[in-house]
Amino acid sequence: MKAVKKAGTIVISVLLWIVILVAALYAFTTMATRDNQNVANLMGYTPLVVKTNSMSPTFDAGDLIFIKKCDPDTLKEGDIICFHTIIDNEYALNTHRIEKIDESNGVRSYTTMGDNNNGVADRHIISNGDIVGKYTGHLKKAGNVMDFLSSSTGFLLVIVLPMLLFFIYQVYNLIMISIRLKKAVAVEAAKEAAQAAEESKAQAAASANSDAEAARAALEEAKRMREEAESIRAQAQQELADARKGQMSQEKETEPKEEKETEKK
Repeated sequence: MKAVKKAGTIVISVLLWIVILVAALYAFTTMATRDNQNVANLMGYTPLVVKTNSMSPTFDAGDLIFIKKCDPDTLKEGDIICFHTIIDNEYALNTHRIEKIDESNGVRSYTTMGDNNNGVADRHIISNGDIVGKYTGHLKKAGNVMDFLSSSTGFLLVIVLPMLLFFIYQVYNLIMISIRLKKAVAVEAAKEAAQAAEESKAQAAASANSDAEAARAALEEAKRMREEAESIRAQAQQELADARKGQMSQEKETEPKEEKETEKK
């Protein structure tokens, strides 16, 4: 039972952390293109959602591509790059392949084209300052997940609700830990009280035994003193009797002498 509960806790924790990572990725991809001048990156990488099929079959609409910041001077024809451009009179980020590189007076310019644009190059020629980075890879259809998260329903179901459940779960864990801690403290206090009672009982028994031993010793001492007193009294009586016998004997010896002196007279 404990093993099943532990496994369930681990699974829930893993799922919740996945949700947190997805939420972080969503937040990052949202912020990455918010500024028209700068594109956010994490350790040099920027995730972007593909909106059209202009680069199919290399990657398609709904894929999540990864762009790495690079030195434009290292780029060559055939590389796929992400760059700032104008599409339908609006600022946009576009990711196409370099068709041609021109250089004049040390300044490079790039002609780009989508793999699925039937050989029609992009209208705007770009320079080094327009380049965001170089394409390094993609996740198939992961961009659709980001688009779903950008909707109110998706954000509520995938981000807000799991985060709320995660918060409730953590609060529940804290409450259960607190209850278990209080129980452990109560059990420990009961054990200490029982131990103290046992020690007090043992001390009382030891004290009673000590008092009994003292009383026994006092009784033995009184008995010894009584026997000693009786012995002294018996000895005194014996000495008194001997003294009386001696006196009587002496009186008997002196009587004939007195009679003889009377006869002489």
